[in-house]
Amino acid sequence: MFHQKFTFRLITRLLFINVLAVLLVYLIKNTQLWFTITGVSLILLGCIISLYFYINQIREDIKRFILAVKTRDHTLNFKNKATKGSFPELYESFNEIIQIHKDIQLEQDSIFQLIKTILEQVPVGVIVVKKNKTELKKAEISFFNLAASNLLNVPAYSYWHRFQEHLPIFAKEIEQINQGGKRFIELKIQDKFIQLSIEVIPLNLYGADYNIISFQNIKDEIEQKETEAWNRLIGVISHEILNSITPISSLSDTVNQMINNKESLDAADLADLKPALQTIKRRSEGLLDFVKDYRLIAELPTPNTEQHSIGEILQHVKVLMQPMVVTKNIELQILQTASKISLQIDFKLIEQALINLITNSIYALEHIKNPIIEINYRLAHNKVYLDVSDNGKGIEAENIEKIFVPFYTTRKNGSGIGLTITRNIMKMHRGNLEVVSTPYKKTTFSLVFNYA
Repeated sequence: MFHQKFTFRLITRLLFINVLAVLLVYLIKNTQLWFTITGVSLILLGCIISLYFYINQIREDIKRFILAVKTRDHTLNFKNKATKGSFPELYESFNEIIQIHKDIQLEQDSIFQLIKTILEQVPVGVIVVKKNKTELKKAEISFFNLAASNLLNVPAYSYWHRFQEHLPIFAKEIEQINQGGKRFIELKIQDKFIQLSIEVIPLNLYGADYNIISFQNIKDEIEQKETEAWNRLIGVISHEILNSITPISSLSDTVNQMINNKESLDAADLADLKPALQTIKRRSEGLLDFVKDYRLIAELPTPNTEQHSIGEILQHVKVLMQPMVVTKNIELQILQTASKISLQIDFKLIEQALINLITNSIYALEHIKNPIIEINYRLAHNKVYLDVSDNGKGIEAENIEKIFVPFYTTRKNGSGIGLTITRNIMKMHRGNLEVVSTPYKKTTFSLVFNYA
């Protein structure tokens, strides 16, 4: 109703105060009625105090509302004042805002519980560390899932330094990639060795820095991959050895029959023996070369790394390979040779890796019109990619995995070790070798380096 409105009450009080003030002034100037003057003064003072408390009450209600929003206190309500107060619309808005804030908080809590439940069920260990900018030892662990506790056989610690005391080796590895990255380590937990793949993702939320640490035991997966790799390797080696041993064995038996029970050999016998012995020699040398190639894969030198710019690498490769591609009538495009981005590498090994890839591209461009080899680099997701691309025959999808098997080759006189050596060189640099191929359109081999 109108008489409950703030404006009506305020005007009424102000008018009454003004009337009392005028009356008080009149009584003081024109009369000696001190008792009446005292009474009017007290009434005027009471009205002023009442007006102050009336206005202050609204101010206090607004202050309580703001504090409730700041502290997420959803128990406060203004239902009575929304129906009987001076500002029903204002108090109704207060109630609505508090309710909306409460609903948002409940929704956030439910989503958090959902994510937490999901993370508790996954077989991947997850630890979330809230960094302390002033003191690293007091960094809090905001989340520690069950898989992390089971994999590491530790309780769910609340502080990082407690966890660090329990597993110093694991904590040290995390510090190595504190700004983000991946790492593989082997830990001994209860007399058993486990192999972990660890990844750290730094995150900033509302001014606070967090590290999300995820890890999983890859021992079984590695063992399975190793078994598959050994089976493929043994198959290739067996094939190559049988290809050499079978004719050697057959020819040796033939030679043995030719000279058996003979004390001397005539010219005809020698003429028959000569090609057989040459074949045995040739196949023996082929088998020896095969063993040398195998040793070359297994005995790569330890990288002696130094800082080298990408531009330096590309410029050197351009000078080295340009004469070879010119003789094949291939256009060699090496871009961005002035790049100053530096990598910690063994220059000779990376040069060898690029030579292997370019050589493969040259053979892939045989009988191709307008053959082009393009070498470039790119930055993506904290990694540097050195790309060697060509428009040659390419690789069929079913052969993508086979090309990295030692001694597998589709080339007539190829050894099948170039890509294996290249990938091993990249593994020694904590990198990788990737390939994407669309036959007769574009095939790209990428040397992938971590770059922080």
